[in-house]
Amino acid sequence: MNKPLPIAIGHSACPHDCPSTCALDVEILENGQIGRLRGAAQNDYTAGVICAKVARYAERIHHAKRLLKPLQRVGEKGGSEWREISWDDALDLIAERFVAAEQKDGSEAVWPYQYAGTMGLVQRDGIHRLRHAKRYSGQFDSICTNMAWSGWFAGAGAMRGSDPREIAKSDCVVIWGTNAVATQVNVMTHAAKARKDRGAKIVVIDIYDNATMKQADLKLKLRPGTDAALACALMHVGFRDGTADRDYLSRYTDDPQGLEAHLQTRTPEWAAAITGLSVEEIEAFAALIGKTPRTFFRLGYGFTRQRNGVVAMHAAMSVPAVYGHWRHEGGGAFHSNSDIFGLDKSEIMGAAYRDPSIRHLDQSRIGAVLTGDREALSGGPPVTAMLIQNTNPANVCPEQRLVRRGLARDDLFVAVHEQFMTDTAKLADLVIPATMFLEHDDIYRGGGQNHIVLGPKLVEPPQTVRTNHFVVEELAKRLGVADRPGFGKSERELIDGLLELSGEPGGYEALKAGRWIDKQPDFATAHFLKGFDWPDGKFRFKPNWQGSMAPNRPPESLGLQGPHGALPEFPDHVELIETTDELHPYRLATSPARQFLNSTFAETGGSRQREGEPALMIHPDDAAREGFRDGAVVTIGNERGEVRVKLQVSYTVKPGVVIHEGLWANDDFLDSEGINTLTGADPVAPFGGAAFHDNRVWLRG
Repeated sequence: MNKPLPIAIGHSACPHDCPSTCALDVEILENGQIGRLRGAAQNDYTAGVICAKVARYAERIHHAKRLLKPLQRVGEKGGSEWREISWDDALDLIAERFVAAEQKDGSEAVWPYQYAGTMGLVQRDGIHRLRHAKRYSGQFDSICTNMAWSGWFAGAGAMRGSDPREIAKSDCVVIWGTNAVATQVNVMTHAAKARKDRGAKIVVIDIYDNATMKQADLKLKLRPGTDAALACALMHVGFRDGTADRDYLSRYTDDPQGLEAHLQTRTPEWAAAITGLSVEEIEAFAALIGKTPRTFFRLGYGFTRQRNGVVAMHAAMSVPAVYGHWRHEGGGAFHSNSDIFGLDKSEIMGAAYRDPSIRHLDQSRIGAVLTGDREALSGGPPVTAMLIQNTNPANVCPEQRLVRRGLARDDLFVAVHEQFMTDTAKLADLVIPATMFLEHDDIYRGGGQNHIVLGPKLVEPPQTVRTNHFVVEELAKRLGVADRPGFGKSERELIDGLLELSGEPGGYEALKAGRWIDKQPDFATAHFLKGFDWPDGKFRFKPNWQGSMAPNRPPESLGLQGPHGALPEFPDHVELIETTDELHPYRLATSPARQFLNSTFAETGGSRQREGEPALMIHPDDAAREGFRDGAVVTIGNERGEVRVKLQVSYTVKPGVVIHEGLWANDDFLDSEGINTLTGADPVAPFGGAAFHDNRVWLRG
């Protein structure tokens, strides 16, 4: 049988929770389906390269197990019996249950819960318009970016940095705390170009020998949660050896003398004892960046997902300030460009209806919220009705046992709008099928790069699935708020309004013609050569941890988070992590898998085949001491629970460290409990967040 032929190439943007937001070329087949996806060669950040999982997107959008009809639960929660109902009946049911919850306990008893299953600004953020119009409980988005963003902002005062395309112009590329091969392939595209064209050295700093470290010229495999100690030693050497840029320090930083005095005892020997690196490794790295003005620090999220992660990010980004790398093209540092886009989402989000007196609930603490913890509920009523879009909390959130227990409450109504029967959908009362990104209009902006990118509808969805936008609009009609400004508009009209409010001429049609808008600031602005974004223009080695602004500072009702009083005056290593003890001799990190993106793609055959099965990596010395063999089934646990999983004995990890890659579905584990059974939801200082890679555990045969 002949395969359908491509009849057109459509243009879009990857919607998934990855910093790249790749510009895409999509094969449209003669049968109305899609074929291969490729990176747009004309986009100079994507540069024609995308990850393999998105290239195979036809496997996902045309999956045989995709949800296609609304389903209402029959029987007990967690069971497998469902009945098909109409879309009108499903939406009527959600509205009825929301009204009942509000009448019983007030509007805050309803909690719309969402996150980043799509990064499209219309389909992701429109649920807030309904939230604010109805005065439902707010959501404090703490699960992903908070530690990294808070740490960066504490130094720079803004969320931007050197143009990420400058990696290709660097002589030394430092990839710190991000497995870019698996999670942001475009970083490697530009790093490989720098190596080929300029002979650049690639340095990778991480906690295990992952796919990115395998491509490095200098590999620094340190103990989890010790990144700030390495950063301090690098700065110590810069002052000691005279490679610190004292002119830059005096012009652009707040207290270089105080920092130098503080770092007197932060020697390579001191850092070696903490990090597990050798003194020679630290000295070699310091010498390399000391003689290489064009050193580019690409700082990721991974190393900040510790309880001292905010301090780690601030310490790491302090290094290029000490050495003056910011002066040079191909130098400086980059984490996120979130501040450069200037997109006004107020109409999409219904910002005019926001009431600051309405409580916020911490998304990372959904387990505590749904099991009635009074502090987590901010003293308000229990949550008794939810609409969940764009996220899978029964799998991806910490303290999984609490999350699942809360979702299984008989007095809690849960509607899940999804593409597949996820772990969360399995616990719902109602499941309604959602479109995928090529089946609706949306607009994207890439925090890890510099473009606003349009994602127009390219193919027709199955007749029985609906967009996030449709669900929000239909519920607004049933709940009596559809007459308010911002409602009643199509996706394209909202995109036009967004661009107009943001000062981008031409609207949807102009962006469709141009495909993307490059928002990268000029060199001096990006490199902070006009000053950092604090009133005095100085980079802050001495952050005001408690009084500072932050990109996502908790609302007043939640206040400062975690042990904020323990944060250091200057960059330093702080023992806020879950250190090992006699009962818990190992540190566990739950790192990303190459073929999955959070829990997305864990349902597709190609990704599953390439990943194999859930496995726990352990060093051969630890396995021998415990009497474990490769492939053995072990139980890993802590006070939060335990999980049974197969062992993979490998020198990839350090002694005392175990790594589990990927968010497999809970049912893929031997006891149907996923790896986030073991992760904690206690907030990280000072502004919250979940420390997914900071867990002490025990192992038993």
